[in-house]
Amino acid sequence: MRLARRLAAPAPGWTTSADAIVVGSGIAGLTAALELRARVPRVLLITKSVLASGSTVWAQGGIAAALDPQDTPEAHSRDTLTAGAGLCDPVAVDVLVSEGPDRVRELAGLGAAFDVDQAGRISLTREGGHGTNRIAHAGGDATGAEISRALVARIEAVRNDPGVEVIEHAIVLDLLTAEPGPDGAPGPVCGVTLHVMGEGTRDGVGAALAPAVLLATGGIGQVYPSSTNPALATGDGLAAALRAGAPVADMEFVQFHPTVLWLGAGAKGQLPLVSEAVRGEGAMLLDTDGVRFMPDVHPMAELAPRDVVAHAIVRRMAATGADHVYLDCRHLDPGFVRARFPTIHARLLAEGIDLATDLVPVAPAHHFHSGGVLTDLHGRAGVPGLYAAGEVACTGVHGANRLASNSLLEGVVFAHRAAADIGARVQAGELALREPAERPGPAGLVAAAARARVQRLSALGPGVIRTGEGLEAAARGLAQVPTSPTAPGVVAQPQTAEWETTNLHQVATVLTATAAERTESRGGHFRADFPEPDDAWRVRVVASLDPDGALRLDRAPVSPSPGP
Repeated sequence: MRLARRLAAPAPGWTTSADAIVVGSGIAGLTAALELRARVPRVLLITKSVLASGSTVWAQGGIAAALDPQDTPEAHSRDTLTAGAGLCDPVAVDVLVSEGPDRVRELAGLGAAFDVDQAGRISLTREGGHGTNRIAHAGGDATGAEISRALVARIEAVRNDPGVEVIEHAIVLDLLTAEPGPDGAPGPVCGVTLHVMGEGTRDGVGAALAPAVLLATGGIGQVYPSSTNPALATGDGLAAALRAGAPVADMEFVQFHPTVLWLGAGAKGQLPLVSEAVRGEGAMLLDTDGVRFMPDVHPMAELAPRDVVAHAIVRRMAATGADHVYLDCRHLDPGFVRARFPTIHARLLAEGIDLATDLVPVAPAHHFHSGGVLTDLHGRAGVPGLYAAGEVACTGVHGANRLASNSLLEGVVFAHRAAADIGARVQAGELALREPAERPGPAGLVAAAARARVQRLSALGPGVIRTGEGLEAAARGLAQVPTSPTAPGVVAQPQTAEWETTNLHQVATVLTATAAERTESRGGHFRADFPEPDDAWRVRVVASLDPDGALRLDRAPVSPSPGP
């Protein structure tokens, strides 16, 4: 199995430079850019749409941290390790829970208006998998949007600062790398190629040079036909890192959110999420016969870890012959429900459903990717000068399954750490700008028309419930997709839709291969033909491309080795 190590694209027509490049403007990217501004002379922030875009703005649930005096980082760690099903890196988890409270307080200091109680303290609620109330919210169910607003406002305040440049409406194509070492190891990262999509001060393909690049490009949601992720989530950063020689890990662990609004069998694209916090406030799950089923599945019932709830829903749907179940808030005070979840209530009303008084049809859909670019505790990836933070990264904190509301926390904690590391290494001269070298091998390009095929194969192979037969069929189907711009009869031009589809195809190929490799069930990876966890698989599956683009799978300890 071989994948292209670069995208087919025009040669860069313009060049800029910086001391550090940040790709992405969610919580991780914005945090990193703000921290780097104080540490290096010049920062370049690249975002695929506008600054206030990405997955962070859609985060309804909240951000988890041990802020209550009765709570402890150790308790938060225990819940995180339990949800991660034996594959969390305990050292990374310790960093997350220990540094998390300070990072949340800093967000409040930057202007994020968290919900507070009558005493003026941040209000804390509970979500699935947590043993106590430790989830901070803003605007009830608009936490991500409020955090994004506060961070964007800080960036906008320095928009005219010569030390910060923002390029919006730009898709990063490939990481630029220097000549490989004598042992064939990937050469250091020295920038990115990017395409400004018809807006802004530049147009077309250009090159941005820097001794350090931090990827904060979010998830892989559009690999699937339906997802809670925005349309921008096409795995661009993950695929670019893979092509540059960086190892990726835990790719097979995909979190399918249990309660996504069911809008019919033909629904696709970004679907509305009905937050876990709704179940945290007492909502129940009923099958289409009106039977509440979660108490018989798990001691925490509707507040069990997300993979448990999602699998239970899928099995219940199969048992009843239905394509959805119901979320029931009718026993709760209607005024409380509408006030607590104003965004969700308004979104459901647009579909003719009242969250407070109607049964809400829901079904699992893709939500979060626990895997990504393998990093150490400082965000360093497996190529010198390359960093990753947020959902695109695999820090080891999520293991096989992310604990609710740990994602925003991971983004801010590890972006802060990565920015500090980049700043120190740039100032010390440890990271220096290198001359880019062209990577060998043919360039790849998958026609945009193949996107639906890639998504269908992903759903049938590495979907909610997987089998060896289904994964093998998906792998065959993905291998048959033409990946060359010169393939006979293929109509594909180097442009955004084709670049995105190529990234989706590469991510789906690696995801399918790692899911086939892991012959057990654990967390977000469920194999119907291997339904139980196996202690022999308490290892991390690491995927990488060799210099010829051949996909290699290795097994590694759960603690990531330090990046270069």
